[in-house]
Amino acid sequence: MAHDDAHPDDPHHAHSHLPPDPALRVKALETILTRRGLVDPAALDEIIDIYQNKIGPQNGARVVAKAWSDPAFKAALLEDADTVLREMDIYGRQGEHMVVVENTPETHNMVVCTLCSCYPWPVLGIPPAWYKSDAYRARAVREPRKVLADFGVTLVEGTKVRVWDSTAEVRYLVLPMRPAGTEDLDEDALAALVSRDSMVGTALVAAPEAAT
Repeated sequence: MAHDDAHPDDPHHAHSHLPPDPALRVKALETILTRRGLVDPAALDEIIDIYQNKIGPQNGARVVAKAWSDPAFKAALLEDADTVLREMDIYGRQGEHMVVVENTPETHNMVVCTLCSCYPWPVLGIPPAWYKSDAYRARAVREPRKVLADFGVTLVEGTKVRVWDSTAEVRYLVLPMRPAGTEDLDEDALAALVSRDSMVGTALVAAPEAAT
């Protein structure tokens, strides 16, 4: 892969004209590309809407709810997630080679991508900014319990934390534990309890009364 030899402090270096804040950098890049006719803002908005509202985390929540409700489905999902997800019409770019890992009272799973930001878009939508941050990518492996504490997650003493490193070859979805008091809920109601963060492993699924 080719690299630009220009020094970042060089005023002629393209990146030197971009603001340091990530959100402002993105906006500046979008503006530059739009002015050059390389990007259509309406198309970008449509892509974001699709991944956030049509094929985003609600897909993952639907998978989790079905796994909680159907033991046979859960077993198949843990055995061969790709096949099961494709049968549910949940697949596509950034969603290949999926593996589902189950949280239990003994083990809590957490997902990170230490090299970049590999993330299962078809089941979780667009990755949040914190998932792509250098701090999360570095600390999640070194001190996962402290990272979980930053997210407000306190685990039962003795619970083992297992960190999975997502890559272009394999992406992970955490199957969170089903909270108590949900025995009478149908799949739609269960799915409503499941958050994106709980499927990354940086949150727990709250019982209905706690969620309310």
